[in-house]
Amino acid sequence: MDIRINILLVDDDLKNSMLLKRFLEVEGFNVIYANNGAIGWELYNTSNPDLILLDINMPEMNGFELAQKIREVNQKVLIFFLTDRTEKDDRLKGFSLKGNDYIPKPFYPEELIAKIRERFENRTVEMQRQFQVGNTLFDSNLSSVTYNGTSHTLTARQTDILLLLSQNIGAMVEREHILKTIWGDDSNANSLALNVQITYLRRILEDDDRISIVSLKKKGYILQVK
Repeated sequence: MDIRINILLVDDDLKNSMLLKRFLEVEGFNVIYANNGAIGWELYNTSNPDLILLDINMPEMNGFELAQKIREVNQKVLIFFLTDRTEKDDRLKGFSLKGNDYIPKPFYPEELIAKIRERFENRTVEMQRQFQVGNTLFDSNLSSVTYNGTSHTLTARQTDILLLLSQNIGAMVEREHILKTIWGDDSNANSLALNVQITYLRRILEDDDRISIVSLKKKGYILQVK
């Protein structure tokens, strides 16, 4: 992955934690370690982690208590419980504290890596809702494009189409993919509707001469930026 992910590992099993820490670091992650919940809370407040790997049975402050304190101040940071407590009540408590995953010990480090990468790949796509396209700012949350101080409001369909194109600048997005993603099927009526919406988008974006939506006949579209 292109981004450096900061991980806070909180677990009183020193030997296995050091092995896991080295494994994660080899894979390109930044890892800070705490051997109990109280130290974990201190490090959370100073390290701004993207992900917390959290054991449950620990001295001074257990994993559930630490997760609750974190969730009182931060609803977004990812929390994975790593634990040998696998009873249903424990799992339900973990998820009630808004844990993002509950991974029973022992586990394969490769499985944990796969889960981390999947979470952050999805989150990166979800988080990127503003795009600088040429000299135009596209904000998909506001359904707007702004060029030289002038904003235009997009319809929901236009927003969805431009979002797909903006996530793939310079690459072709297949017509079939656009139709099935936005309309649900690639019927002839929906295909004609897509043509109309592309025409509207071109008119909205035409003031910015760095941008063009290129059609590849019967194949798809490319959002090109000079």
